[in-house]
Amino acid sequence: MNELFDICVSILYWIAELTGLTYKEANIWIFVIIHPLLTLMLFLMVLRLRARLRNVNDSR
Repeated sequence: MNELFDICVSILYWIAELTGLTYKEANIWIFVIIHPLLTLMLFLMVLRLRARLRNVNDSR
């Protein structure tokens, strides 16, 4: 488990270096801003697809 953590930290440092951000800023962008937005978008897509599927099934 420590190895996985170290790999993730290395990736964050790489992203920070690539984007010109600090490690902490990259961490905030990924886990406080981007991840929640992606999660919300996927949740909304699931709701929309469920509604479409319900409409297809009701029309049969």
